[in-house]
Amino acid sequence: MASTAVGRHGGLILGIESSCDETAAAVVRGGSEVLSNVVASQVALHAAYGGVVPELASREHLRNLVPVVRAAMAQAGIGFDALDAVAVTQGPGLAGALLVGILYAKGLAYGLGKPLVAVNHLEGHIHAVLMETHGLEGESPLLALVVSGGHTHLYLADRAASGTWTYRNVGRTVDDAAGEAYDKVAKLLGLGYPGGPWMDALAAKGDATAVKFNFAAIKSKHEGLRFDFSFSGIKTAVLRYVQNNGMAEGIEVRRRALAEVPDLKAGEGAKYCDRQTLDLIASFQGAVVGNLMRQTFAAAEAFGVGGILVSGGVAANRELRQRFTAEGARRGVQVAFPTVALSTDNAAMIAAAAWPKFMAGEFAPEVMGAQPQLRLG
Repeated sequence: MASTAVGRHGGLILGIESSCDETAAAVVRGGSEVLSNVVASQVALHAAYGGVVPELASREHLRNLVPVVRAAMAQAGIGFDALDAVAVTQGPGLAGALLVGILYAKGLAYGLGKPLVAVNHLEGHIHAVLMETHGLEGESPLLALVVSGGHTHLYLADRAASGTWTYRNVGRTVDDAAGEAYDKVAKLLGLGYPGGPWMDALAAKGDATAVKFNFAAIKSKHEGLRFDFSFSGIKTAVLRYVQNNGMAEGIEVRRRALAEVPDLKAGEGAKYCDRQTLDLIASFQGAVVGNLMRQTFAAAEAFGVGGILVSGGVAANRELRQRFTAEGARRGVQVAFPTVALSTDNAAMIAAAAWPKFMAGEFAPEVMGAQPQLRLG
């Protein structure tokens, strides 16, 4: 096994991410300085199906991974011999997609004689914030909300004396993730894929008080103080509203119209929506963001945290950022987000999360494989 000593370049880690539909590679120095961050998106490919097709995602990872890694190394201006370690997402995610990244990373690390570090994708999202928010690292514990198309989790994050982080899950969705609800409601309303950016852009044009949505209290099966989420109910409520208000014909007209302009930006979609649709979208987003806020700040108060980290694809949402920031200021609690570019899946967050593990000598065993259902805490 390679030494844990930091190389002459100050700890350069190549991160590789292939958990879903983004093929990504990045070089990060010392867990915080991003030298390169390259992402090959598959959005256009999967848009025709209204969601990610696992078999197609794996095929595209095979096609894209080597060029993406080469681009990341070239952008960083270094050769492979300058690396101190290789890091890769072990899970959670799509089994085939994860395997593409893991097998490549294992082969590269072995060929270079460098350590391999396995990273939980959810921890990567948390480090997307930590790598840019050094003032909060000394606070303990921190509360991390990871909210995306596949995940909605709350974690208490503590930094150990070794420099590594430990996590305790204190909330998770019992059904749909928040981002999944966004995508499904957008599809129901005849909007583009992925739905999150469309819903966020159009919500600003509507009245968030027009349609009232309620969230029922959740009885958790887990012991201890819990702050769980549920988003299947609001998805069903939107469907019923559409049916009760005779919106089906207008939705089909909109779906056909948008199919003729596949390159249309989300912000340009308002002209295809009537007032009722815009109000419904604004009300949906207002309710979802409000629920995320209530649970997160209730947990922050209950556990007396030193700050809140919000990450994942939904963390790029305009309204979520504005309302969380304002509520944090009102309560005197610092709320931190990653940059928009680091909110969605990327490899810089994987390399950043690998840094404390690298320094502590926590390397992946040779038998390490993909764990599609891998949990954090």
